Order: sequence, then structure tokens, then C-alpha cells
Amino acid sequence: MTQPFASRTHTEMRDVLMNPDAAGPAIHYYMIRGGSEKTNITVWEPGTVGGEYIKTYGHYHRDALPETYTVLSGEGFVIIQERAHDASGAPIDDNIKNVRAVRVKAGDSVVIPPRSGHLAINTGATWLVTSDNSPVNFSEEKAVSKPGHADYEPFRRLRGACYYVIEKNGQPEFVKNPHYKIVPPIVVQ
Repeated sequence: MTQPFASRTHTEMRDVLMNPDAAGPAIHYYMIRGGSEKTNITVWEPGTVGGEYIKTYGHYHRDALPETYTVLSGEGFVIIQERAHDASGAPIDDNIKNVRAVRVKAGDSVVIPPRSGHLAINTGATWLVTSDNSPVNFSEEKAVSKPGHADYEPFRRLRGACYYVIEKNGQPEFVKNPHYKIVPPIVVQ
């Protein structure tokens, strides 16, 4: 059986950082996968990398799979972005129809709509810890670190979400990712 835990290293995160050459912690976050039966736990380190807060890699779900994040400890944001579609209905990765940043703290839950891109960011001084109900097929090769229901490629190719969250004067600030062609103003909730 696959070990139910993994970590996302600084080397792996360079793909989606605003400043990929900035120094950062060896590990950005830790994942324990239990799947929809036991839930999954993610733990983010606090801090920044080149001024950008520690975050998850980000992904879209391949299927119409909703997901709920529950914040167990800490504080941060969950970014949720929805792609525009072409005439055939295929998503356009660099054309975002809407994007929002949901401010979260311990006790909050956030529902991720099906097929929406999403990631979470730790803006606090302590660990950010969440649980989620995303299914995991443990027979997959990278079931824990990159489950098959998640599509990481658009985030890798576009170097992250359509907005980066940076620390400015001790507060979070949202900066558009220049690799996207169309990005609406972010709605902060």
C-alpha cells in the first residue's frame, strides 16, 4: 500500500512561484491522505518565499467533483478561479472568467465548485491546517502527492494561479500573474 503522507518541496514549488529563484523552506506543506472516508489533512508552513506567502501548488479537478476545505488551525485565503470556455466548451486556461479570494480562519469551511481551479495560502504566523473530502485512489502511482482527479498542468504552465498573494507592509496584497491573458479583478470575501 502507498504511504498516506507526502510533502511538497521548495524545488517542486518553483514551478508556481512568482519568483522561482527566491530562497524558501525545504518543505512548503505536508499532505496526509485519507480520502473521502477519513478525509485528507494539509499543513502549510508559515512565511514567505520572495515576499509571496506559502501556498499549495493549485489544481483543477478533472471531473465535476466538488470539494470542501475545513480550516482546523491558522488563517489564510483560498483562491478559487473559473476558466472561460471556447465555442466547443473546452476550457481556456489563460482566460479567467471570475476569481475570488476567500479569507479563512479556524472553524471556517469553503466549498470548491466543480471544475474550479483552487489553492490555499497561509498568511498567518503559525501553521495553516485544513481537512478536505477529496477522494484518493491509492492504486495510482502518485496518489498522495498528485492524485489523478487533479489537473496540475494549467497551474504549472501558467506559473501559478491568476493572482499571487504577497506580503506588503505586514498585510496580504493580490498581484496579477502576468502569464494569464484575461484576468478580472479579484473579489475578496
